Amino acid sequence: MKFEDLLLETGGFGRFQILILFILCLPRINLPMHFLLHNFLAATPSHHCAIPHQEAFVNLTVEEVLLISIPRDPDGTFRSCEMFSQPQFHLLLNSSLQPENNSIVQNCQHGWVYDHSQFTSTIATQWDLVCEQRGLNQATATFFFTGVTMGAVVFGYLSDRFGRKAMLLLSLVCSVIFGMLSAASVSYSMLAITRTLTGVALSGASLIVLPLGMEWVDIQHRTLSGILSSIFWSIGNMLLATVAYLVREWHWLLVAVTGPCLLSAACLWWVPESARWLIANGKVKQAHRHLLRCARMNGRKDFAVSLEVRNWRSRHVRMATEKKPGESYSYISLFRTPVLRKISLCSGAVWFGVTFSYYGMSMNLTGIGLNMYLSQFVFGIIEIPAKVIMYVLVNRIGRRQSQAWALILTGLCIGANVIIPKPFTSLRSVVAIMGKGLSEAAFTTVFLYTSELYPTVLRQNGMGYTSFVARLGGALAPLVFLLDEVWRSLPEVTYCGVAVCCGSVAFLLPETLNVHLPEGIEDIE
Repeated sequence: MKFEDLLLETGGFGRFQILILFILCLPRINLPMHFLLHNFLAATPSHHCAIPHQEAFVNLTVEEVLLISIPRDPDGTFRSCEMFSQPQFHLLLNSSLQPENNSIVQNCQHGWVYDHSQFTSTIATQWDLVCEQRGLNQATATFFFTGVTMGAVVFGYLSDRFGRKAMLLLSLVCSVIFGMLSAASVSYSMLAITRTLTGVALSGASLIVLPLGMEWVDIQHRTLSGILSSIFWSIGNMLLATVAYLVREWHWLLVAVTGPCLLSAACLWWVPESARWLIANGKVKQAHRHLLRCARMNGRKDFAVSLEVRNWRSRHVRMATEKKPGESYSYISLFRTPVLRKISLCSGAVWFGVTFSYYGMSMNLTGIGLNMYLSQFVFGIIEIPAKVIMYVLVNRIGRRQSQAWALILTGLCIGANVIIPKPFTSLRSVVAIMGKGLSEAAFTTVFLYTSELYPTVLRQNGMGYTSFVARLGGALAPLVFLLDEVWRSLPEVTYCGVAVCCGSVAFLLPETLNVHLPEGIEDIE
């Protein structure tokens, strides 16, 4: 009797599984609020150089003071990073005139003045992370995703070694601690360190929530549970837009998105450890207790006395006692055998492409012609129908085809907006929203697909490895925006190329539709 058959004996997919999935959806809602927080935490409002001795121009309006103090671009907007060394009073007579001497244009010397109509404060306005310091502003997202990358390695190993539930609880508690320390940051260095540590902590929740839920679900409902979990991610996206709209001060915004981790940790006490993991690690009696609890809640009271179940329990208890000491697995195990090695290399490439393009689109809220809050909300809404469509497709055409084409089409949508002229704002917005939906469809599929590719004994190691590669993509994605100084469209071309190439790699992976989850490496090979 395989574990899948055992789950059917407990009722398959009943109240027990629904309650577990609902509780595990709480941290799923909270995750995007941190992962995409950079959009609002580090938002840069319109700004210009601070003008010294502005009170001396008592007879001039604010617009006139700017006119004689700040150079303008060809489109008429005032430059953000430059000022005149001396007031250009002749421009008052004719604003279309050129300054008398280009050498009098210099970088800002006295700080900046920010437009606070949209944000009370952000880290950009707090520490003047603009102009020459713009890279540091973008780097805050990179620091966070670097932490997520390190956390993927740590929690991937620990959750396979010490269990899913304990490591998920540790992840949530640490997220609260480091999140609150981030909110209390008094310097950029402190924020960079605490956001990195927050990324490490949240990586555990990102990594463990889906496999823990999936390992309690029968084969017929695996796709449904994966899609349901990802829909709550989209709800978190929409909630982030709402919370950011209501809380415009960055310290309190961090508090607002960190607090819900406490609720998730409090609710976790009811969720049992994965019975699959317990059995794979020789803890059969404990697994049997959880299965009995599952059967009772699902109304299968005859589970405990079933002859097949009793034979299964005695056989696995005997196998656990005969298990050789020191029989353990590590990340190296992912590359020891040929089929598993191919799966690991290809899934790593797909994960990199998915996160690189997803965060590239998600962090470009100003690129679709809507205000930031509405863009964030629309990006969250469009993900839900995309996921519903993927629920149908992954069960009709399979995981592999769905994964490959979702990522390739994401890249093509990004590339299309490089070609579409700027004046066609409505068309560009539609294409960008379609691309965002496709990128989320690719993200939804890759979580489900990866959890089915690896055997139980290596599933969290596999998820840890792919998450590590993925977060490298997430860490690099915000820095790509700095390439616009080389060529304005270079960031979009980069996102497009990576998405199309990595999507093509997905065709090399095996199909997992209606296939039993592998328990050991021998099931893969």
